[in-house]
Amino acid sequence: MVTTIQEMLLESGAIEFGDFLLASGARSRYYIDIKTATTNPVILGAIGEEIAKAQDFDVVAGVAVGAVPIAVAVSLASGKPFAIIRKTEKEHGKSGAIIGDVKDKKVLLVEDVTTSGRSALYGVEALRSAGAEVGAVVTVVDREAGAAEMFRRQGVRFDALVRVSEVLNE
Repeated sequence: MVTTIQEMLLESGAIEFGDFLLASGARSRYYIDIKTATTNPVILGAIGEEIAKAQDFDVVAGVAVGAVPIAVAVSLASGKPFAIIRKTEKEHGKSGAIIGDVKDKKVLLVEDVTTSGRSALYGVEALRSAGAEVGAVVTVVDREAGAAEMFRRQGVRFDALVRVSEVLNE
């Protein structure tokens, strides 16, 4: 029997109910903890395989911290390099916001969970500033709170492995 990403997330307890403050500033009655779920190599591997098989890209990138394991999993599944986007540009050593070669490359940006999409938009903007072509953003879970529309306006394809309405059966 094939287990879907959605089933894996539910079985792993990656969804909790209560009162949560999200990174976007919004409050939610549930929390989707992809970071903890991706510490499980079976779940992380399945996510990497699912994303890699459905996309066309030269490099996969993720914004630190939550998207980095996902970018690594997609890299391993596809055999293509990955890049890390720092949340803030460092000024010592080899300065810059991006670790990895993205210049003149078609980059797939991955994210763990999207709400408004602001974190992933930061990644798109950082990649574009570094000379990358951002073909798509893929999130493991879309909370369906505006990210899809925001990326449409940016001219970036947006895909989700799981939509929160599917998980919550709404």
